[in-house]
Amino acid sequence: MSGFGRVGIDRMKALGWGVLFTAVLAALIIAGSRTLEHFDAALVGYTFAVLFATFAITYRYAMWLQRPPTKKYWKRGWQVFFTPRYLARNVRHWVARVTSDFALNRFIFKRDPARGLAHWLIMWGCVIAFAITFPLVFGWIHFETIPGDLESYRTYVFGFATSSFKIHSLVAFLIFHGLVWSAFLVLGGVMLAMRRRMREHGAASVQRFAEDFLPLILLFAISITGLMLTASYTWMKGYGYDFLAILHAITVIFTLLWLPFGKFFHIFQRPAQLGVAFYKDVGALEGMAKCARCSNEYAPQIQINDLIDVERSLGYQYEVSPLSPPRGERVPQAGEGSPSSGLRPPSPPRAGAKELVVDHYQRICPACRRTLLALSQGALWMK
Repeated sequence: MSGFGRVGIDRMKALGWGVLFTAVLAALIIAGSRTLEHFDAALVGYTFAVLFATFAITYRYAMWLQRPPTKKYWKRGWQVFFTPRYLARNVRHWVARVTSDFALNRFIFKRDPARGLAHWLIMWGCVIAFAITFPLVFGWIHFETIPGDLESYRTYVFGFATSSFKIHSLVAFLIFHGLVWSAFLVLGGVMLAMRRRMREHGAASVQRFAEDFLPLILLFAISITGLMLTASYTWMKGYGYDFLAILHAITVIFTLLWLPFGKFFHIFQRPAQLGVAFYKDVGALEGMAKCARCSNEYAPQIQINDLIDVERSLGYQYEVSPLSPPRGERVPQAGEGSPSSGLRPPSPPRAGAKELVVDHYQRICPACRRTLLALSQGALWMK
């Protein structure tokens, strides 16, 4: 074990989390379908694909959370959210942010309305499809005719009887065609996204097939084959249904297997961004860091302290070095002279110059870092 290494330990932890979440989902499938009584064996391929995706997503997510920057943000996000004096405020902001950023995608609409609409259509189409497909595949929801009333269905959730509805009612039409509506939403979003990829030179210059086109192609294939299945049994008397069912299954299963490794993984990363937002908000309320050179506020103090800790954990040493001013000594001010390095004091110092304490490079604001770099470059030219 001495040569196992930190990365090996992290992988074992991620492996454990992946196995745990996969086992929990498998147990829920067995329990929710009443020991597979309501599980459709024809959908076993979908089920195993979902189980694999669950393991791989959990494994990758656990590895991501163990990175020093992510780990710091993750822990701090939970800590600041549940801070007693800010909890009520954070809950209100959580509702507002979930509505604005997730449900409405306003942060994308602000960048570009067409891009925001494409993302919104794809997101809600996928959300609706997942909400319908997974419970049906797992056997958590099924429908049965009511004894003595063959014109009505009763919905069973986890084996418990709930509401009923007429087979030919509007409710039945909307429910049984839910995947059709979701497919229309996804197709609209895919078309808008494809248009942007083909027409906007800025997007085209940085796009990659695996990251930008493949997700859209997969969503398009799933939606089209799903709609063709509906058309087959509705208007074509089941013509080509078996082939279309296999084709649709291939597209869905491939997407589920690819889900943890491609661009769709950001779906699971994005909610963690809420913690970063609360971290910044509470950090600003707790107090801002002031630049050791110009005394201007430039970032929350807690963020600067955490950044220093993360840099140290990654092996980056930006503390004041022997070539820079010793701890407690002054930092050069603009116009004082020409330092030979970004933090080296001029020699001799100007009479009455301001004495500042600097123990780390992160105590200097970005603007002053650029100024110090320019002063250092000027000193080199003067030599």
